[in-house]
This record gives sequence, C-alpha cells and structure tokens, in this order.
Amino acid sequence: MKRFRSQAKAAILSAAILPALLCNAATQESCKLTEAGIGKVSSVRDGRTLLLADGRELRLAAIEVADESRSLLQSLVGGRDVRLKQLGPQQDRYGRLVAFVYVDDSQQSIQQTMLEQGRARVSGRIGDKYCADALLRAERAARVSRLGLWADPNFAPLKSENTNQIAAARGQFALVEGKVLSVRESGATMYLNFGRRWTHDFTVTILKRHRREFVMAGVDLKRLEGHPIRVRGWIEQRSGPVIEAVAPEQIELIE
Repeated sequence: MKRFRSQAKAAILSAAILPALLCNAATQESCKLTEAGIGKVSSVRDGRTLLLADGRELRLAAIEVADESRSLLQSLVGGRDVRLKQLGPQQDRYGRLVAFVYVDDSQQSIQQTMLEQGRARVSGRIGDKYCADALLRAERAARVSRLGLWADPNFAPLKSENTNQIAAARGQFALVEGKVLSVRESGATMYLNFGRRWTHDFTVTILKRHRREFVMAGVDLKRLEGHPIRVRGWIEQRSGPVIEAVAPEQIELIE
C-alpha cells in the first residue's frame, strides 16, 4: 500500500511538473534573439551600461536598474569577453548598442541573472512576449523571495490607491498594483481606471492603435475590469498619476 501511494504521489507530481517544464521549454524555444557579435568589457559605467574595448557603448536591453546594481554587473562582466544578442532596434536614441549579454558559453543572459538576484526590474517594453515572459518569471521569483532590492519595502510595487506616493514617483520607473475599477474609451485612447475620481486617481492609458498587440498577447483590455493587475512603466502626472502602456508586457494579471 505504501509503495502504491508513493507511486501515485510520484505520478501526480510528474503530471504537475511536466506542463511547467514544457511551458518553459516552449518559451525558451520561442524567444528568438539575433546573434550580434562579441566584445570585451573595458569598464562598467553604471548598472546597465558597459564600455567595450572597441569603443562601443552598450546598454543592457530589457531591464531597469538601481544605483546598487553597478557592483553586481561589475562582478559579472568586468574585464571579460562577452557574446551579444539582440531583439529589436540595434541602437537607442543616444547611439548606444542595445543587447542581451552572455558570458562564456552560458545560455543565460546577464539580464536574467540580475533579475534572479533581485538587482533589476523588467523594463516596460521588451518587444517579444516569450522573451518577456521568461524575464518576468525571474523578476517575480526574486520579488516573492525578497532578494536584493526587493528586501527594501520602499522598493515594493506601489498600491494604486496611494495616489500621493505614486505622484511622488513622477518621472520614475515604477510598478503599480491594484484592481481595475472600470475600462473606458474616449477618442483614440482607452483608460484603465483604478478609482472613481478620474481626474485624481491612478490611471493606465493605452492608445487604441496598440490594442491589437495586447489582444495578440492574450491581454483583452476590456475584460480587465474588476481584476487586480500589476502595471509597469514611467509615472507621468496629468490630471492624476498615469502610466502609458504601449506594450502588453507592461500589464500582468495578479492571481
């Protein structure tokens, strides 16, 4: 009987784990990055900016960092040869190379490592759902375990009802959590309202021309009403505090 129970438990465990493994494998297979050459790190300028020996300046793609992230990045890549992979534009508006960075023969990017250690947050626009999913999982695990920056309660996601705290973060990248009270449309814009005072409470705006991108990624904006979500982006102050969402990876459903 004990043996049967052990076998049954093993079967149940396998049934639970297998879909997760298949999901991870599918995500890894679907996250397509383009090889972008190699380089040698000459110096680490800040938590996501490297100077390569050939004079190129490189910004780590897909993450936002704090000042404390520089020391970790230095320990990971300082003076080392690196492989570069890209997703989307090769340069930012300042002419810096934008890429995912890999050391030696590792299949895990430096960005993934920094997220796992709680020293970075996933940025608002990745450009690919599958790549974003993998990064968001790494961030979520570090946040739940309160690793790195997440150990500081002041670094935790802001609550949508705390409009004063959100407004104080104007011009900063932040995560905001709360329940969507209503979804409205006006002109070319959709609004996810988190309070009844639309001119005062926190709001997420999405231009209607981006709606198809959200739907294709499985985010039906109209069905978010009544659901708790986590949104990431740059805080703006209009009538009230606002985050403009231009990519589906900026919005996560909170189970």
